[in-house]
Amino acid sequence: MGTFRVVLTDQVFPDTTIERAIIEAAGGSLEVASGSREEVLRAAEDADALLTTYFALAREDLARLRHCRIVARYGIGVDNVDVAAALERGIAVTNVPDYCIEEVAAHALALTLALLRRVPQGHAEVLAGRWRVDPLRPLRRPSSLTLGLVGYGRIARRVAEGARALGLNIVVHDPYLSADPPGARRLGSLEALLEASDVVSVHCPLTPETRGLIGPAELARMRPGAVLVNTSRGPLVQLPAVIQALREGRLAGAGLDVTDPEPPDPTLLRDVPGLLVTPHVAYYSEEALAESQRKAATQVVKAMTGQPLDYPVRPS
Repeated sequence: MGTFRVVLTDQVFPDTTIERAIIEAAGGSLEVASGSREEVLRAAEDADALLTTYFALAREDLARLRHCRIVARYGIGVDNVDVAAALERGIAVTNVPDYCIEEVAAHALALTLALLRRVPQGHAEVLAGRWRVDPLRPLRRPSSLTLGLVGYGRIARRVAEGARALGLNIVVHDPYLSADPPGARRLGSLEALLEASDVVSVHCPLTPETRGLIGPAELARMRPGAVLVNTSRGPLVQLPAVIQALREGRLAGAGLDVTDPEPPDPTLLRDVPGLLVTPHVAYYSEEALAESQRKAATQVVKAMTGQPLDYPVRPS
């Protein structure tokens, strides 16, 4: 048994070789919890550190942790952890905010291009024995279109780079921006962005203020025939409202890698025109997984050995 004990609350990666090597090299041990939620919490009660991905840690759960010094999340968002409650108890919270930037940006652009160029519809036409462009009309030149980015963090900036290379015009709404970013125009309100954009791509953290950010009223402000893309957090976008807008023809397309709930009921998604859904995989590449595992485990070791943390999270 090592000098400190780390519990992994929910094992979602193929193995824990990377984390185990890092933790054991520092004198710790790694235990992968399993079973019911209550069984996982019981395993965590005496842990010195937790590694987590999706496992929810509310205030009352954190109160059960007798010795924990850090909750290290593998991903970018920390909406499954009550950060304020953790800090009140002297428990640091970390994430890995820079591990899958290019993957998510590439996925957002892939969804955008597939919808703008109507790739799924073209594929369906060919499989049905039809070789024609008419069902795909109208198709627009990229340089005639405007991409609106809701939020302008690391991923959105990478999306903007790729979109500019394709010729799209870029507008941005982010309350933390005070000036136009390079190669883009800042808009002062979400409403202005929705009205100005042919494609709206969402890149916000999930907070009480952003939950349900895109709903019926916002979709009604979008241009007729516009496209919506979400690779950020499912609850940012109200899925029933999107489905209704697609069925009514007010949206031309929606590309969703995340939904609320996850997974969604597939019966609700069948035969919805212009809907393209992927199973929360935008973050994924072999390299990204290894980077996330390495960086999350390194935060644990730094917390247990008194070193400064690379990615401390503060309450939003």
